[in-house]
Amino acid sequence: MAPYRIQFDHQRHVDRGVFDVVPRLDGTPLTELIDRFETRAGMRPAGEVYGGLNVRRVHERFHGATDPKAAVLGCSCGDEGCWPLLARITVTGDLVVWDDFEQPHRPERDYTGFGPFRFDRGQYDEAVRELSPDEEA
Repeated sequence: MAPYRIQFDHQRHVDRGVFDVVPRLDGTPLTELIDRFETRAGMRPAGEVYGGLNVRRVHERFHGATDPKAAVLGCSCGDEGCWPLLARITVTGDLVVWDDFEQPHRPERDYTGFGPFRFDRGQYDEAVRELSPDEEA
């Protein structure tokens, strides 16, 4: 299977004073992919419950966190810890893989079949490098 192409959508939340990013895989926002998966699986709540991550945290997390899993999405309310989507991020010489997804507040949920998402390491690194924690909307 060919690797996914990753990009990041940027959105400034003036009311919260933060700049969030949402991963886009082959042109589709990760929020949309997980919404479809959870809705089809009959999970509740599902649909429009996830949001972006603060850009300042993306750099450290998306290159293989020190924790076993890292948040790849936060809650739609803007609080990452409220309703995060976690994934294991494995970085190798030429690939980055996101797999083993979980919703930590609903450990009984089964995300088998969501992912794995494989990315070309060079393209992935470039997309993450393009994110600037000081960007203005």
